[in-house]
Amino acid sequence: MEQPQAIEHNGKAPGAILFMCGLNAIRSPMAETIARSMLPQGTYVASAGVRAGERNPFVDVVLDEIGLSLGRRQPQTMEELEDDFFDVIITLSPEAHHAALELTRAKAVEVIYWPTIDPSATDGTRDQVLDAYRGVRDHLLGLIENRLVEHRGSL
Repeated sequence: MEQPQAIEHNGKAPGAILFMCGLNAIRSPMAETIARSMLPQGTYVASAGVRAGERNPFVDVVLDEIGLSLGRRQPQTMEELEDDFFDVIITLSPEAHHAALELTRAKAVEVIYWPTIDPSATDGTRDQVLDAYRGVRDHLLGLIENRLVEHRGSL
């Protein structure tokens, strides 16, 4: 099996990472929270959506299960970000990927696509819906660990 490719910017670990999805309500804030907990303190991590979304309570539940929290964080769009300088933008949905490519056409920012399902499309019981959110959480945990954390020493 092929080893996952570590993310680098100019030959070293990125110092500023933006996670981006459609509404900044599920995938990107989950990725931001997980990455902040795993990356060195000096790494700037943020998230934003293409459009404004509403905070999703299932995200709070599945992050709490692993000891993490969004705190008082609310969904935000790219326009609402306090900083717009990033080494890498990691997109989690096709819509966000296209928007990020458009935004960075004239900038030296690497855009990477990590296809991640939208668990809000899951129907069923509360447990079935939570399982879908856990699947996304665990998917993002694995990607962040394998591509951002484990390889930091060799970046």
